[in-house]
Formats: sequence, structure tokens, C-alpha cells
Amino acid sequence: MSVQFGKWNLDGQPVDSDYAKNVQQIVTPYAPDGASSFVQDNISICFQAFHTTRESRAASQPFVTPSAVVTWDGRLDNRTELICELRGAVTTSSADVAIVAAAYEEWGTACFGKLIGDWALVIWDRKQQCLILAKDFVGTRHLYYSVHNGQISWNTILDPLVLLAGKPFALSAEYIAGSLAFLPATPLTPFVGICSVPPSRYVLLEKGRQTIRKYWDFDPSARIRYRTDAEYEEHFRTVFRQSVCRRLRSDAPVLAELSGGMDSSSIVCMADAVLAQGTTEMPRLDTLSYYDDAETGWNDPPYFELVERKRGITGCHIDVGSRNSFQISFAGVRFSPIPVPAGYSAEFHRQFASSMKLHGNRVVLSGMAGDEVTGGVPTPLPELCDLMATGQVLRLASKFKVWALHEKRPWFHLLCDAAGRFFPPALVGVSKHRRPAPWLRPRFARHHRAALRGYEGRCKLFGPLPSFQENLSALEKIRRQLAYETASPELPCEKRYPYLDRSLLEFLYAIPREQLVRPGQRRSLMRRALVGIVPDEILNRKRKAFVARAPIASIANDWSTLTGIIRHMISSDLGIIVPEQLLHALQKARQGMQVPLLTLLRALSVETWLRTVSNQRLLSNYAGNQGSSNVVRAEILPDLK
Repeated sequence: MSVQFGKWNLDGQPVDSDYAKNVQQIVTPYAPDGASSFVQDNISICFQAFHTTRESRAASQPFVTPSAVVTWDGRLDNRTELICELRGAVTTSSADVAIVAAAYEEWGTACFGKLIGDWALVIWDRKQQCLILAKDFVGTRHLYYSVHNGQISWNTILDPLVLLAGKPFALSAEYIAGSLAFLPATPLTPFVGICSVPPSRYVLLEKGRQTIRKYWDFDPSARIRYRTDAEYEEHFRTVFRQSVCRRLRSDAPVLAELSGGMDSSSIVCMADAVLAQGTTEMPRLDTLSYYDDAETGWNDPPYFELVERKRGITGCHIDVGSRNSFQISFAGVRFSPIPVPAGYSAEFHRQFASSMKLHGNRVVLSGMAGDEVTGGVPTPLPELCDLMATGQVLRLASKFKVWALHEKRPWFHLLCDAAGRFFPPALVGVSKHRRPAPWLRPRFARHHRAALRGYEGRCKLFGPLPSFQENLSALEKIRRQLAYETASPELPCEKRYPYLDRSLLEFLYAIPREQLVRPGQRRSLMRRALVGIVPDEILNRKRKAFVARAPIASIANDWSTLTGIIRHMISSDLGIIVPEQLLHALQKARQGMQVPLLTLLRALSVETWLRTVSNQRLLSNYAGNQGSSNVVRAEILPDLK
């Protein structure tokens, strides 16, 4: 992942040269392949490179044209098509950034919808004297910006915008609420005044004006209908193969995470099929798998070893059950601009980085979102809602009967569940897993109900099909998850997500829901389409269980530290958490009783993060020191006044 950053002084004064130097010190570990810049009058545009393709190594950024200065961090998947459309302005040897710059010269901001791939870009339009920041449709790259005191600053990495601002910040209450539940909305950061460019949108910054516009979205009227299952299966294989092939574009060996589940195994097996045909310049595909013999419910090794035997190559294996690999307490770790989720320890990341360095990997393939987009949740409700919305009464009755028999539930209960999707939560009630955690203060939960419920909304009866609305809702959750992930300076790499390919999603969103989910056939289309490519044992594998023993063991091991933290909680001083209720939940978890463990871990992560930023004096309205009771309550969350 390359880093783009810069500053524009709206008052016409030159940008302080020390600013770029200070930013470079922070971002160089993320992108160690050299820095370059464009400085003119009151604007400084900088680029810190992390190369993954042959073309990127030959490119010079910032890329300067007569009318614009462009920096680009990404991978352009439809290079060939754009080169043809641009009619000789660029060639097949041109770097991605040159093609993007030519596209902007030709079509202006309308070009963004034509750029297929994972990307973020910055354009300084020299003629219009405006700055444009844009991201791809799903938000695989980060791009933050701040407008303050007549200055516009932007950066791929959030840290410099916080640490070099020269001032403390008020916290975003909505962001904190999202961090405690279903993750924050994509435009938010924890710091008021610093924003993130939303996916599928561009931000236009001019003197005295800021505009955010959507440049592309899925077409709700798109329909793909075939006569036979075989035709759907062939189409799926084609777009999935294309998606994997696009993400193998690299001049160094690519690393694929291989868990033994359907998502990662399908990526590896399809990548091997692509390599066998010799249609990519990538020299080799390596795999990395995790295991934990202490977890009785974690039986991944037999499955990822099946894939390894199929390809005749044993990958790297990391024992995540050793060396206290799961970590809750973050005291003493480097500054993080967001609340770092509880997870694997520094030792785990050291082994991961060591494996990548040994094999020369710079790109990591992830199976993230496979379950969400290919029908991993075996519910009939989206299909039933489609039939209700389109008035197909006879077919609806038939489907009710089939699904009721399969789920062993009265059809009337299914009817109520499907009809309930069209009513607001206030009328039908809120599902148990979306209710605010009992340790949140009622006032905080009341003010930030939407974020704590994951911005849940009702299904609309008129307009796009309910299944299409469900798809967009699931995609928005994935976007929030991507926005919440942070790059690691200890593990510089470019992550790629085959299941988030635009062409693949356009296909999956346009086919009938019954192709994805059938009674007793979760992920039906994918299982059928990949027979002969992925081992049958994996295609027929039951859903993997959630591993919960490691966090519980960590709670027990860190008990004295955790209880000490709860005695003096900044999140309590700010009117967010009731310490006694949180301690009660921790005690239940320690005893192995059922608690919302993920939500509990997030509360601990937010608290430890608040301590870190408070100690660094980054909070403007928090007057307390760690362990002090003399604090300003709730002022850090201005919407609670």
C-alpha cells in the first residue's frame, strides 16, 4: 500500500518544508520504496511508494499533466479497456497512474466510475484550483483529510493528521458508539475535524467549499436470468476466475491466507488454475495457515492440508495457540489512531512478517466477505420478501411450504418474520443481538441508538427488490469493517479481496436469490460451480465454529490488570460505560458463562485506547489524568450536552 499525503494552504502561504519531512518519518515504514513530491506555491503533494507491479516500479509519482497533478495508490483491473477507449493517449506499457490521469483529462470526475479495481487517488486540478480525493466503490484503501485554520491536509495514514496537527481533538461520540457495537460509519474517524473519504464517492475541496458526491452505484434494475443451473454455474466460475486473476497481478510471489474454509480454499485452488494456464506474470503463490491445537473446536489443519496436498506444496503454518498469542491489554504498544481490536499478539505478527520477508511476498489475498456475498447466511427471508414485494402469491405459498418443512417451523412464523422486514424496528422490536450492551450508560445508548444497532433500517416495499436492498446493507457492513482496519508498519503489505470484485458482485446482485441459498444448501451456487476445482471435503464442510476459548483464557490471565483498569475508567468519566456492569460481565466470561464476548472485548479495547490518547494529550475536553476523578464529564462528547 503506497502512501499519499500533502497540504494545501488556502491563504496562499508556502507549505512548511518540515511538514513533509515529519510526515515521511511516520509513513516510511508503511511504504519503504522511496518518496517524491510536487511543491508549487501554496500546495505540497507527496507520494511514498510501495511497489507490487512491474508498471508501478517504472512510474513516477506525483504524475504531472498540463492540467492536473495526480497520485494513485491502487490496482487498475480494466487497463486494456481504458487504453482502447482513450485512443492512443496511453499504451499497454503505461503505468496505472498515467492511464488514470489520461482518463481524468478525457472525462473529468466522470472517469471515476470507469476505474475498476482497488484504489484511492488524489487530484490537484491546476486549472480549476481544486483538490479531489476519491476511493473505489468498496473502500479497500484509506484516505483521510482535515480542513482546519485555512489548511487542507490529507493522508493515507491517519497517524500524521493526528500527531502533527499541533492541537488536541474532541472525540466523535458516534465513532466511539460504532466501535463498541457494529463498527462506525465509513466517513467517520475518532477525531472531530478529521474525515475519511467514503467508498464510491469523491470529495471536492475548493476555497470555502467542500462537496461530497457519489460517482457510481449498483444498478437495482440489472437482472441476469438463465434457463438452467449450469448456466449460472458457468457464469460464476468465469467472474470468480477473473476476480482471482486480477488480484494475482504482481511481479513478486503472492501470499494467500489458507484457513481450510470454503472462502480461502476456493481462492487458492482457483489461483492455481490460473497459474497453470500461464495467464499471469506472478511467479508463485504461497500460503499461510493458522492452527491452535488447544482449541477443541478448531479443526482447520485437516482441511488446509487437503489443499496443500492437491497443489503439492506445503505452506507456512503459524501456531496461534502458543506464546500467549491472543492479546487484550494494549499497554505499551505503539500509538494507534483508532481503538485497536483485541486480537493476536506482537509475536504472531512477527511470525507473519518473517514468513512474508522470507518468501518475498508483498501482496496478501484474503477470503474476507466470501460468506456475506455468496449466501453464507442460510435464511429464506430475502427471497420471500422479493416474492411478497412483487406479488407472486402462488410461488410465495409454495416457498413458504418448502422452507417451513426444512426449518421445522410453522409457515405463519416465517410469514411474520418476512413481513416484519418491511416495518421499522420500533414496531417489530429489536433483535437481541442488536440491543445495547447492559454496561452502556442509558443516556449514551439513547443518543447513539443508530450506531449501536449498526445503522439498521427497514426494508422498503417499493423500489429495488428486498434482496438487492439486503445485499447493499451487507456490503455497507463490509465497508465499515474495511474502514476499521489499520495498516501495520511492522507488516507492510497490500491486501486484496477477491470476493469484493466489482464484476463479481454485479453478477451476484443480479441473479435470483434462490441460486445462492436453497433449503439445506447454504452457498448453493458456489458449491455447485466449484466442483472439481475445490476438494469435495471442503465444499461439503460444515460451517466453521467460532473460537472463543483464547479470549476467555486471556481474560483470566489478565484479571488483575483488567480489574485495575475498571476501577478508574475514562469511558466511565465520559458517560459511556457503567464500570460495575462491565466488571459483572467480565466475571461471567471468566467463569465460562455466556456473554456477548465480542462486544465485551470492544469495550476493553476502547478503554485502553482512550488511555493511550489521553496520556498523549490528544483529547481536547478531557481534563483528567489516569486514575484521577477530577475530570470534565461528557464535554468530549458534545452531542451529549
